[in-house]
Amino acid sequence: MCSFVIFVLSGCVNATLQEVRERETGFVEGQSVVVIGRSNLPSTTETELDFIECVAADLSKNDKGLRVIPADEFRDVVFPWFEPRVEPERSAQLAWLLNQPRLAAQLDSIDLRYLVWIDGRTIRTSSAGSLGCAVGPGGGGCFGFLTWDNDASYEATVWDARIGQTAGRISSDAEGTSYMPAFVVPLPIVARVKSNACKSLSKQIANFLSSGDA
Repeated sequence: MCSFVIFVLSGCVNATLQEVRERETGFVEGQSVVVIGRSNLPSTTETELDFIECVAADLSKNDKGLRVIPADEFRDVVFPWFEPRVEPERSAQLAWLLNQPRLAAQLDSIDLRYLVWIDGRTIRTSSAGSLGCAVGPGGGGCFGFLTWDNDASYEATVWDARIGQTAGRISSDAEGTSYMPAFVVPLPIVARVKSNACKSLSKQIANFLSSGDA
């Protein structure tokens, strides 16, 4: 029997952030934020749930004193407004929802100040090369060379739940090339574009929300 040990190294990632501010932001102790995205009718064109969860988890570690409400807890509190079958398909549809008196009362009950809606996706833009593995009586191994490019492009729309209007938008774009040379043992050199986009976006959201007057 032949076994292969795969070591994973990190490739190079180029990332850019852009911010558009429409109004001042800020919060006081006890106010909260939720990070969500479309969850109905999942498809290959929609934002990955694990990315939304990553942004929320990273944002919850902020040192700004911002309280992050888990998306599931948020949906339970505001039932049925954000159930998968009826929730908005696009960020722009939140304007009408956030100005509904009944929903506004439910949001007040959890002191929700901001709602962050995430759009975007990580896609593979190109790939090249080949790699083959074989096992024989004398042993085995993998030989070849693979390379691929990934692009992680996301936008966070920040809604001020208190007034039912957008406070601004933050976009994060990370791209990188991964490699996998193999001479007996494959050696992936992975560009972690999705993780990089998550960390940079969550950090920028925290800075965005904490600036200005509450």
